[in-house]
Amino acid sequence: MAEKIKRYAIACPTSMGIRLTPVNRESVHLSKQHIMQATSAESNVLNVSASLGCTCLALTKFVEGSPISAFIQSELRARNIHYEGLSIPQEGPWGYRHQINIADSGFGSRGPRVWNDRAGEVGRTLSMQDFDIDRIFAEEGVGILHISGLVAALSPETSAFCTSLAQKAKSYGTLISFDVNHRASFWKNREEELERVFHELALLSDILVGNEEDFQLTLRLKGPDIGGKGLSGQIEGFKGLISEASSAYPHIQYYANTLRQVIHTNEHLWGAMLFTSGQWYIEEPRPIHVLDRIGGGDGFTSGLLYGIHKGMKPEVCLKLGWASGVLAVSTFNDYASPVDEEELMRIYDGNARVKR
Repeated sequence: MAEKIKRYAIACPTSMGIRLTPVNRESVHLSKQHIMQATSAESNVLNVSASLGCTCLALTKFVEGSPISAFIQSELRARNIHYEGLSIPQEGPWGYRHQINIADSGFGSRGPRVWNDRAGEVGRTLSMQDFDIDRIFAEEGVGILHISGLVAALSPETSAFCTSLAQKAKSYGTLISFDVNHRASFWKNREEELERVFHELALLSDILVGNEEDFQLTLRLKGPDIGGKGLSGQIEGFKGLISEASSAYPHIQYYANTLRQVIHTNEHLWGAMLFTSGQWYIEEPRPIHVLDRIGGGDGFTSGLLYGIHKGMKPEVCLKLGWASGVLAVSTFNDYASPVDEEELMRIYDGNARVKR
């Protein structure tokens, strides 16, 4: 009997907000003009698959009657991302709202600076009761559920939501992707609680993604010294760390990790690693040009999950992830929107010639 076709390639729980970016690469405190875009790390991960024709779903929450909510919904539709979420009353000027991410792009030796304003964030109230989970995962079907450590750590409510959602999705045969994504300010005074949450999510995961010290800081894996000598030392360090992780979580099918060294704001060395079925796949770091670095890691995960969803070979999945990260940082958007797979492979091959 043929397997039922799942409606959604990838779904994610997310707290949507807006990003304000100064024009002309100005610093936040100097610029009088800013570009506004709808954003979240998790919806960024949906973007490659959505751009390439897959049906994707954001599970989120909105503020009733808010023009910011209307803007976010419009932007998600424009990006071919479906969404479900309750709209709840603002409850006055000091009530609920969407997060605000204020971030400049930096230039040269001046690095980007980010200011997160998340007071009253409506997404912190996400719960299982907000959605018809059985319809979405059992009747309609989801290929991959992607969970970010940012949402898992937003509040005790979202921690419970993410673990319950992953358990339910897995019971219906959905693959679970978990980007551990450590944010120190989210963990303050909740370390023991979040260690348990992240451990439980790792136990449920089929795909685990991290960067820099994420695995060590969230899953408390000791691992070797990641510092090493340059990126070659980091590669060996991450191999040791992921090998330790695979011993702790042997059920995980894919371990992925990005590698980045900042030469200056507009030039990075960019690489990535993938471990699956006992085999290592390595993209050695090479120079890339950067317009705006925010979203590069999400772009990588977005391309990687697109490849996994399509059943591509691991080496191709890694190439798509690497190239999607490059595409994300080559625009002022914080997500990658490829026009087709060829565009990603041309980026991977370093082919910047005109295509007519």
